[in-house]
Amino acid sequence: MKAADVRAKTDDELKSELEQLAKERFNLRFQKASGQLQDTARVRVVRRDIARVLTVAAQRRAKAQAKD
Repeated sequence: MKAADVRAKTDDELKSELEQLAKERFNLRFQKASGQLQDTARVRVVRRDIARVLTVAAQRRAKAQAKD
């Protein structure tokens, strides 16, 4: 997921995306612990996607506070 894609989403979409990514991260961690993880690179991708979503959300909060 690219940063432009994340910025194009609404706050509600970002929240649902973050929930989905957190569930996927949990499942990947569980697969890794049980030795069933096939795509090890996916863990890194999911972590970075979570960081992108959180960064955009923080930027929006900062921008909203700056207006006040």
